[in-house]
Amino acid sequence: MTDTTHDRPSERTATEAGSAGVAPEEAEARQATLWSDALRQLRRNPFFVVGATLIAIFAVMAVRPQLFTNTDPRFVDLAESRDAPSGAHWFGVDVQGADYYANVIYGARVSIIIGVVVVLGALLIGIVLGSIAGYYGGWLDSLIARVTDVMYGLPYILGVLIILQTFEDRQLYHVCLALAAFAWMTPLRLVRSSIISVKEADYVLAARALGASTPRIIIRHMLPNAIAPVLVYSTIAVGVIIAAEAALSFLGIGLQQPQISWGLQINVAQDWLRDAPHLFLFPGVFLSVMVLAFILMGDALRDALDPKMR
Repeated sequence: MTDTTHDRPSERTATEAGSAGVAPEEAEARQATLWSDALRQLRRNPFFVVGATLIAIFAVMAVRPQLFTNTDPRFVDLAESRDAPSGAHWFGVDVQGADYYANVIYGARVSIIIGVVVVLGALLIGIVLGSIAGYYGGWLDSLIARVTDVMYGLPYILGVLIILQTFEDRQLYHVCLALAAFAWMTPLRLVRSSIISVKEADYVLAARALGASTPRIIIRHMLPNAIAPVLVYSTIAVGVIIAAEAALSFLGIGLQQPQISWGLQINVAQDWLRDAPHLFLFPGVFLSVMVLAFILMGDALRDALDPKMR
């Protein structure tokens, strides 16, 4: 998504707005109108309402799984192994004899943690490098751009697999590190393009003339132009990262037992698809719904924050 807000006086501070011939009160009013219009449109968008509601439910499920089940997901009874769903076990029983409903509920925590942590890490790398490349330009911009192109040339899953193969005992932070290492290129390009588009703007030149430091110019006056595209990307990326983690765990390269995740559950279920299809069905449905919720929310944010989509 391209930046559509770099030339808006609404992004400027009072001093900057005054230097550009726009009254501070008018600039603040325009800024308030921009975000209030977006919020108003989001409230009327059923995709946003559905996506936000589902994400809120999954977030509560990850933070307080005890609100959804009182059963210990690690309590096993091999005599009940692979039992079908029943009144005692709503989602049935897994191969080890543990309540499958409790395991699916607790599996949301890992997915949420990985999705949020990886996206935050990718944003941190992308924003820093994108700001440096866009502001300074020259050989530094070229170097960062070439490194980014090389990273883009590597298939995402393949690159993550190579990193994870170096760890014998793969933990949660290993998976987060590997996924974040190949997820920073898109936010870097979004931020870089936004910085380049506004670095010669009047209000940026005025800030330089007033003696503002480079970090202040970038953070206070330039980065706000990248909020909209980065926010949209981040929302959709969380769903993509969650799906990637599940795929890695399904392939046996991601998380390992005794971790509880939907990817691991699907990995085990592939050996019992005919005899116990519920082992695949429930974690697969929960995973699909979570990914869909983030994509719906990201699409709604894109439509609300991009004036061209209105």
